[in-house]
Amino acid sequence: MLKPSAEHIFSIRTEQEFEQMALAIFRYQAKNNLVYKEYLEHLRKDANTILSIYEIPFLPISLFKSHKIISGEDKAEIIFTSSGTTGMVQSRHYVTDQQVYLDSFVKAFEFFYGDPKEFCFLALLPSYLEREGSSLILMVEELIKLSNHPKSGFFLYEHEQLKQTLEELESKQQKTILIGVTYALLDFIEEFNMQLKHTTVMETGGMKGKRKEMVREELHQQLKSGLGVDAIHSEYGMTELLSQAYSKGEGVFECPPWMKIITRDTNDPLSLILTQQSGGINIIDLANINSCSFLATQDLGRVFENRSFEILGRFDNSDIRGCNLLVQ
Repeated sequence: MLKPSAEHIFSIRTEQEFEQMALAIFRYQAKNNLVYKEYLEHLRKDANTILSIYEIPFLPISLFKSHKIISGEDKAEIIFTSSGTTGMVQSRHYVTDQQVYLDSFVKAFEFFYGDPKEFCFLALLPSYLEREGSSLILMVEELIKLSNHPKSGFFLYEHEQLKQTLEELESKQQKTILIGVTYALLDFIEEFNMQLKHTTVMETGGMKGKRKEMVREELHQQLKSGLGVDAIHSEYGMTELLSQAYSKGEGVFECPPWMKIITRDTNDPLSLILTQQSGGINIIDLANINSCSFLATQDLGRVFENRSFEILGRFDNSDIRGCNLLVQ
């Protein structure tokens, strides 16, 4: 079977187009991804008999820690690794075509926010900068490059410099995106209070062991108060995905057209929940064409009728990693 093209994936706009492409990618990966093929065999699933996306088995995301998840025979151009504490086994995503990732996050950003050239990007991501293999750092680096704004850039712990840059951009009414890991944004507002009128604040989730975990409502209220904004935006992504979902407030996320969230029964992982009841988060990410597009994550959440979703927590005994997760 021929592999569907990335160009077709990113041109999806309707549910019907999504389902047709998802089934085509499923059949391709069922044949060309050796780990997924073996998983389907253990489940005694014949790919040829699966006619709906709701019949597709989802690969446990934990297998990215122990197996090389690749569809086809191409070599990896880049390997993304998950964050974690010392001694924790990292997930490894072998990306055989880096351009697919670049296209995915740029097109998703354009879908939700518009042209990156209109923005100045300020990144407060110390824990990501201090390690190798972060897909988030590559994403922000590329957005900074596309913005071509002289003030766009990364800040490690230079809070005073960040404050001055924000004030300068605000005075010029420059549309700005401040993207930061949660604990670093909290550290910043402990030093400085801002009143940002032209800046979108986007948290990527995670205390990284630096602070006690907080419920989302409390966290966002602190950030809104400290930064003078009406809403806190969020990015939901992970090492094992090449796409991201975004929230423009209240912790409700939306996917780009080539990504879909489906919940599963927490007591029966092979049974899906097609109502607004909470359950385990399964993700279809068609940008994962060269790895696996059908993943059962360790997150808990709820999907709404309009396909938006919220994250409610994690399964017990799961690693806390670089996902946007605010336990409630």
